[in-house]
Amino acid sequence: MAPILKRKKFINMQKPQAAADVIVCPVCKKELIKTEVIINKYVCYECGSYFRVRTSNRIKMVADKESFTPWFDVTEFKNPLDFPEYDKKIAAAQEKTGLKEGVSVGEAKIYGESVVLGVCDARFLMGSMGHVVGEKIAAAVERATQKHLPVILFCCSGGARMQEGIISLMQMAKTSAALKKHSDAGLLYIPVLTDPTTGGVTASFAMLGDVILAEPKALIGFAGPRVIEQTIGQKLPEGFQRSEFQLEHGFVDAIVERRNLKKTLYQLLKLHKVRKGFANFDTGSDRKFIPSELMKERSAKSRAFSAWEKVKSVRNTKRTASVDYMEEIFDEFIELHGDRYYRDDPAIVAGIAALDGQPVTVIGIHKGRDLKDCMKHNYGMPSPEGYRKALRLMKQAEKFNRPIITFVNTSGAFCGMEAEEGGQGEAIARNLYEMSGIKVPILCLMIGEGGSGGALALAVGNEVWMMEHAIYSILSPEGFASILWKDGKRAKEAAEVMKITAQDLYRLNVVEKIIPEFGGADEASKHDISMFMKCHMREFLEKYSGLSGDELAEDRYQRFRRF
Repeated sequence: MAPILKRKKFINMQKPQAAADVIVCPVCKKELIKTEVIINKYVCYECGSYFRVRTSNRIKMVADKESFTPWFDVTEFKNPLDFPEYDKKIAAAQEKTGLKEGVSVGEAKIYGESVVLGVCDARFLMGSMGHVVGEKIAAAVERATQKHLPVILFCCSGGARMQEGIISLMQMAKTSAALKKHSDAGLLYIPVLTDPTTGGVTASFAMLGDVILAEPKALIGFAGPRVIEQTIGQKLPEGFQRSEFQLEHGFVDAIVERRNLKKTLYQLLKLHKVRKGFANFDTGSDRKFIPSELMKERSAKSRAFSAWEKVKSVRNTKRTASVDYMEEIFDEFIELHGDRYYRDDPAIVAGIAALDGQPVTVIGIHKGRDLKDCMKHNYGMPSPEGYRKALRLMKQAEKFNRPIITFVNTSGAFCGMEAEEGGQGEAIARNLYEMSGIKVPILCLMIGEGGSGGALALAVGNEVWMMEHAIYSILSPEGFASILWKDGKRAKEAAEVMKITAQDLYRLNVVEKIIPEFGGADEASKHDISMFMKCHMREFLEKYSGLSGDELAEDRYQRFRRF
């Protein structure tokens, strides 16, 4: 055995870092080189913890250089309760931070896109919301509405300002009302939740975004952890009220690392730019689909499947999934999460994307690929929260005049006890009700199983297309045979009787188009199938681009009225 060599102790002969050049991480307590921390966007390069960021640095990180123009810097101080020493506390905070108040607002550019930008600063009385903070935010939102600009607001606050009592509470209603007018004008609002975002701020402007982003591990909640623990007399679990907890529980759309934040904001701004019609494709992107020679050969050699063979085919976990088609067809896909009420349902994968430059809302049901993935996505059986997430994004699409494309592949809605407690029937009914009247084009693609009302809840479209071997039915063949014949073993026979194939449903006018699979929807055919879809999606959007919102809704109504 080779001898063990003792490592010599390394002695750093360099001059020690000056105190001004070193900062201490508030989490891991390690000394860090300040310049490296700045380069790393004020994220600890040892443990990954996020530093709280002062206003000037936040603006530098997200706004184009020297593009920020401050608004409403001169604001009148008020002490509505004549609270003792309040004026001195404000003066001390102003001297310490160099700020006039706990929020700074103004106009800026993000990669050339004009926005109204607001930044709350925890150094100023913990970013608490008093009259001046509420007034600056409301006034900035009002001016944004007048100028027809989106609003991005970095939230960081301990909540209401106690020294102003009920007047602080009124700011919650005032800022929310201003945002309602901004939303009614069809404009985009993005709050970015940073550490901490609590109290009255969480219960007002922080949670009212069209898209809500959060930084990793930020504390986000209404009541603070100490208040909750004192109230219930229990220790809170690790990670409670952090960004990741809020994402899982459906309250934020996405957690974005600081280094990616400016790019993500720019993508969202670009995808929400006002456009006329629904076919604003990039120049030079008009490509006709021609299948490859291999796919032509596969199609020629493929045989016709029986109904039961198609049932087995669509249940194969190797079959191309909704997320695969989304990845192939669309550009700049940004996944959004949550129903904003209770939970994010992983069975529904949804977000905003571009189809050759045309913004679209994309919603897909994903079953999963292996056991672990299938369990994560609940085998593609959506819960009420999933349908509510889908509907939230469809209503968002309607607000911003964005077409909707859905990919449906589910054996049916989840039928567990918790689904019933969550109102599964109501959630499905609500989707049918609301989708019927949405004033943008809706295209629905049955790519695998179309199981009963669980599938229909995402298939109230102007057109419904089916893949060659997909099925769409009132319930499974096994269920059909069990109910009508009291014998589930007759499922194969039931599959033929039920008329569940694409070819059957095309003859019944239930679907408008059959998508070829070129011998089977697998990895080899994924690209060609996707390009076929993409080409015909463009034609669909061109077809419906000239219709008004009312005409689109009426077209959808008449489609289902004929049955």
